[in-house]
Amino acid sequence: MPQRPVHVLFLCTGNSARSILAEALTTHLGKGRVLGFSAGSAPKPQPNPMALALLESEGIATAGLHAKSWDKFAQPHATPIDIVITVCDAAAGETCPVWPGSPVKVHWGIPDPPAAGDEAAQRVAFRHAYDVLKARITALVHSPDIAAPTALQHTLQAIAKAHPA
Repeated sequence: MPQRPVHVLFLCTGNSARSILAEALTTHLGKGRVLGFSAGSAPKPQPNPMALALLESEGIATAGLHAKSWDKFAQPHATPIDIVITVCDAAAGETCPVWPGSPVKVHWGIPDPPAAGDEAAQRVAFRHAYDVLKARITALVHSPDIAAPTALQHTLQAIAKAHPA
């Protein structure tokens, strides 16, 4: 991995909930050593307000968070990405763009909070998604394998198994 911070791209179809949570958590927990990014194959017009409210309640910055297309990261001069993590099953099954630099790829499936039902159920689902992502991302940013791409693939899969959704 390069000497710059490790760049982690989280993908979800709408880029409005899980991937937004993951982007903000990664940048927050990575403390400048690991930076989070997010995108979607069919991004919504804006992040889900419940996702933003949850992040803010946890003291995590939300300024600048917005839904964006994954095409932004597939361009030749795009931000270099070291790790690509899909967080929804739909995005994992889609044909993703070719990412410059051949990043490590893994799937960390998490149920979609907005699909949980009424507002109360959605709040519970957002909390669950946040807690799972926080546990997984904490393990990732503290992993000694984060700078070793060969070992990283196995480590990322093990993290998902250790912190089930």
